[in-house]
Amino acid sequence: MEHVEVLHVIPLWALIPFIVMLLMIAVGPLLFHHWWENNNNKLIVSLALGVPTAIWLITQDMSADLMHQVVFDYIPFIMLLGSLFVITGGIHLKGDIEAKPTTNLVFLAIGAVLASFMGTTGAAMLLIRPIIRTNSQRKFKVHTILFFIAIVANCGGLLTPLGDPPLFLLYLRGAPFDWFFHLLPEWAFVNASLLLIYFITDKVYYKRENPKDIFFDRTNIQPIRMNGKLNFLCLLGVIGSVAFLNANYIPAIEHNHYLGFIREGSMLFFGMLSLAFTPKPTRMANVFTWGPIVEVAFLFLGIFVTMVPALLFLKTNASSFGISEPWQFYYAAGSLSSFLDNAPTAVAFYELAYGLASAHTGTLVAGISEMLLVGISLGAVFFGAMTYIGNGPNFMVKAIAEQNNISMPSFFGYMIKFSIIVLLPVFIIAQLLFL
Repeated sequence: MEHVEVLHVIPLWALIPFIVMLLMIAVGPLLFHHWWENNNNKLIVSLALGVPTAIWLITQDMSADLMHQVVFDYIPFIMLLGSLFVITGGIHLKGDIEAKPTTNLVFLAIGAVLASFMGTTGAAMLLIRPIIRTNSQRKFKVHTILFFIAIVANCGGLLTPLGDPPLFLLYLRGAPFDWFFHLLPEWAFVNASLLLIYFITDKVYYKRENPKDIFFDRTNIQPIRMNGKLNFLCLLGVIGSVAFLNANYIPAIEHNHYLGFIREGSMLFFGMLSLAFTPKPTRMANVFTWGPIVEVAFLFLGIFVTMVPALLFLKTNASSFGISEPWQFYYAAGSLSSFLDNAPTAVAFYELAYGLASAHTGTLVAGISEMLLVGISLGAVFFGAMTYIGNGPNFMVKAIAEQNNISMPSFFGYMIKFSIIVLLPVFIIAQLLFL
């Protein structure tokens, strides 16, 4: 995708709608939960902030930037998430096996791999209920859900643009599909470290379990079964669409960007195939509803529109921020990804890098220095696990756990008892090793 050059001077006040939009996403579920959980209210907020921003952009002769953001970023973004949401919602795992530390470790390790190919949301929603059922006889299980959020809902999704929304947006800006496989060493180190810490922790808790509970767990086994296997073919179709239906394989897209929507058309086809051929009982067993994807569509409509002035501001003022090294982008993108949605955060720091003269030296990927792109990608994906609001599936996993009577830590309890003392040291070591 060619980058749209701009010379406009953006006033600071033009960033206010974007900041308010992100703050609403961060504090809405905490301060006015019942009002915020209504998707229509999310749409109202998006329109209230997005429409004035769009009008201002049009009057300031920046309609091309607005159109580019909505047509070539928002639509592909929603089409990808929507297709993955539909397809993974048609795969159901059921059963209850023995909740040994090795069993839980295998669950999390499989989730770490699946997250990169079916998305962190898809992998998390596929595995969270089976792992809860498996551990239902155990007293100590909160730690399992915490590590599940960190590994399956975040850190596992680093290897492809399908893994996590920020990576798909970087893919749309020119990062090749297979470039993200270069992050395999970072993915392996962080996920292996967290899996090792989890395994040791779970073994300690397992020894503290009531022997009667362990005996009951061992004697009440239901083999794991999977329904909706056709959806794996649909998933392969989406993976192939993103990997091969782009300008690298279809050069004509470079000259007519609208031809790129053949990719979205293909993803839509596989999503509809999943809807048509997945039995309704399978989706009912997954408690499948359209609510979550409608929520994402409404919220990100506001985000993508209001972020246009912010992106232009970052690009034109990049040299004044004092952020130029890969490790600085890692921590800066990571810090904001912890408390704001990591998808717009990644795009914001990409635009910041794009505006730096030093970003255009050495090996370039998506128009910026490869190491800067590495820092942005790692920071956005890893640090999304630092809070419940850093990445979309975090809160969803927490809610499902609480529905199953698992007492999860509060917002700040999660940080104090888990992410700061467990995740942050691993992320710091990763930076020292790789950036």
